[in-house]
Amino acid sequence: MEVILRTDVPKLGKAGDIVRVKDGYARNYLIPKGFAIPANQKNIKALEKERQIILAKAERERKKLMSLAEKLEGLELVIYRRKIEEDRIFGSVTVADIVSALKEKGFEVDKKFIELDQPIKKLGVYEIPVKFSPDRVVTIKLEVIEEK
Repeated sequence: MEVILRTDVPKLGKAGDIVRVKDGYARNYLIPKGFAIPANQKNIKALEKERQIILAKAERERKKLMSLAEKLEGLELVIYRRKIEEDRIFGSVTVADIVSALKEKGFEVDKKFIELDQPIKKLGVYEIPVKFSPDRVVTIKLEVIEEK
């Protein structure tokens, strides 16, 4: 099935591209989520008009993310956790914890941008990559400290 992408989809294409995907992927994921529309004659003609709007929206979003990336450059976060033994912590620090810590600092970052391989389970200082685009990765310094 051919679809017209309304937003950038990683490993598939950019906004405004016409791509061929499996029927189930298009019907069950891309179209219901609003990432794409079916590529029929009517939509292709409308695409020519909408392409400029889609590209402008994608460019605004990209500029917004790059601006956020510049602000996050060199940011240091501190998260407090209870210690149970040695340097192990009670529970763990997850992507959701990092997102909420960023929100407290005034930064709205979607959790899909934060690349944390596995939850943090020890006290210490960590480098957390935040990938806004394939060519723009920002590293945040995260310090997990014992709660007193």
